[in-house]
Amino acid sequence: MSKVEKSDSEWQSELTPEAYEVARCGGTERAFTGRYWDTKTPGTYHCVCCDTPLFDSATKYDSGTGWPSFWAPVSADAVAEKEDRSLFMRRTEVICARCDAHLGHVFPDGPEPTGLRYCMNSAALRLEERSEERSA
Repeated sequence: MSKVEKSDSEWQSELTPEAYEVARCGGTERAFTGRYWDTKTPGTYHCVCCDTPLFDSATKYDSGTGWPSFWAPVSADAVAEKEDRSLFMRRTEVICARCDAHLGHVFPDGPEPTGLRYCMNSAALRLEERSEERSA
């Protein structure tokens, strides 16, 4: 997978102000406000910046946090992780492996089978819907 690299001005011209703030500047949308926090629509969640498939709705669950939460990415190489020591906390940031967009954070308090909670920002994602028939 080839890396996607663009200038800040290119990202700003291609993304909404909210998507730019979250994905390119490491921002976070307020809980219970993003368009996907309670979505049950079947499909694949793609990176809003480079369109890489990141998460499947089959791994999405209601974590009660107000952000879309998944117990696994679509593949091990879809996302990357890095240490985040901002806000006087120690967390694990999740970024798109292809374009380094900030997606959210991963926590070790999720459901089986992984025990992980990928807590993502709706503003960093784009849902590509699929019909129920295709998801079976």
